[in-house]
Amino acid sequence: QVQLQESGPGLLKPSQTLSLTCTVSGGSITNNYYYWSWIRQPPGKGLEWMGAIASSGSTYYSPSLKSRTSISRDTSKNQFTLQLTSVTPEDTAVYYCAGTRRLRVDTSDYQGQGTQVTVSS
Repeated sequence: QVQLQESGPGLLKPSQTLSLTCTVSGGSITNNYYYWSWIRQPPGKGLEWMGAIASSGSTYYSPSLKSRTSISRDTSKNQFTLQLTSVTPEDTAVYYCAGTRRLRVDTSDYQGQGTQVTVSS
């Protein structure tokens, strides 16, 4: 059974860079069936797909976040990482990592429990 676990700081100040790591167990991030995605849900809003890294290492980003988002991976640790620069309070959300079959939130077969990130001065 594939399991994902997010880790990273829960509180940031505006203009800082958010960095979250997803550790995958029970499966390899080089598995070419899945995109390894980051998804978030702001309070009172729906899920938003942010970006993903494919088994090949290619990266894909939501157009609305592309200028601030970077996704990388460490295959030796079976981890992938999200970096979001210049955060604002609007980036406050629960952040999830997931294995998705497409570059969309509704194709997630595996998902972490989520981690709360709050941006506040």
